[in-house]
Amino acid sequence: MLAGIRVIDFSRVLAGPYCTALLADLGAEVIKVEPPGGDDYRAIGPFADGESGLFRAMNRNKQSIVIDLKTEAGLALARSLCARADVVVENFRPGVADKLGIGYATLQADNPGLVYASVSGFGQTGPESHRPAYDIILQAMCGLMDATGAPDGPPTVLGEAVSDVVSGLFASWGILAALLARQRSGKGTHVDVSMFDATLGLSATLVARYAATGEAPRRVGNRHPSSAPFGAFRAADGFYVVAVLNNKLFQALAGAIGQPALAADPRFANDPARCAHEADLRACIEHWSATRTVAQVNRVLGAAGIPVAPIRNVRQALESELAAHRGLLAEVAGKHGSLARVPTQPVKFSGQHAAPLRPAPALGQDTDTILRALGLGPLQVQALRAGGALGPDTALAPHDKPELENHHA
Repeated sequence: MLAGIRVIDFSRVLAGPYCTALLADLGAEVIKVEPPGGDDYRAIGPFADGESGLFRAMNRNKQSIVIDLKTEAGLALARSLCARADVVVENFRPGVADKLGIGYATLQADNPGLVYASVSGFGQTGPESHRPAYDIILQAMCGLMDATGAPDGPPTVLGEAVSDVVSGLFASWGILAALLARQRSGKGTHVDVSMFDATLGLSATLVARYAATGEAPRRVGNRHPSSAPFGAFRAADGFYVVAVLNNKLFQALAGAIGQPALAADPRFANDPARCAHEADLRACIEHWSATRTVAQVNRVLGAAGIPVAPIRNVRQALESELAAHRGLLAEVAGKHGSLARVPTQPVKFSGQHAAPLRPAPALGQDTDTILRALGLGPLQVQALRAGGALGPDTALAPHDKPELENHHA
């Protein structure tokens, strides 16, 4: 769907590369510009077959060229690439791209139709714009950690780098909107994506509750803050979840667990009452499920039309029949010729064929191809190499750098 769109990707680690991976999945040509040392994610575990699994996933379907932007010839080469591009993506701290010579004003002067996306922790302007951004910092500052965990427990970090991921998602959305606007006006724009903004945008119900009440949502553990029974419950061999949002479903649940009188109990007469007496209701439900397996609970409640599910781990989710049917993992060639699995983009389009899936590139593997497409001959390429514009002719060893505790934008 994005065939013919060329993206120059200066980003690294997670938020920016995830954005450009989504664009590449839809057929955009994504040229990943890496410094001589490569994207930091190349050195971050877990490793499989000598290759970072995180880098492999976030840089599928891309080409890689090494350019040393600190050399005059390297900067000129990067600007030449951007002059022929539709989109540029970067996730440096505000001001760094300008210092490197690839800021929006500079590149837009060369290419007025350029869509330029910047992903940063706190936006291109404002009192926090200078701060470094890691996912856990954003989860802490945006209220996600405070709203997650048991009521009597500490704030809890989510089990995914959601601030990074949602920032990449919003960046891809912003780029597509800007490309659509460019069709009408012929002009590009600067897409400013703040991880702070994006994380609060992700927190749609938390923000809505605060906007309506003026009070910060409280931690409620594995249950819904304003509905019951809606959460996780214990069975004989594990946990399951149910989601009951109305009286009809509650009546069906009461019958399914052999306690139809619960539907007439004043404590459980409606959703607010059930929520106020959630502990009593939980005791009734778990008294029934404590003698049954998770599988048995799901069969009984599912047959009664109750929204119910077992609590799976990621392996179980990805190895499920549903995930296989939806094609959520695909195989590509690994670093040494073995097959490796990478995630696919999750949106399906009728009448459209998915772009062929290609593995993440080795460091600088497409340099010569990209330079030939720019019209450079062998002698010109040789001169760039000799001058250091393309960095040294060595690939990044996977364990050259220590594993980072947190993910930078």
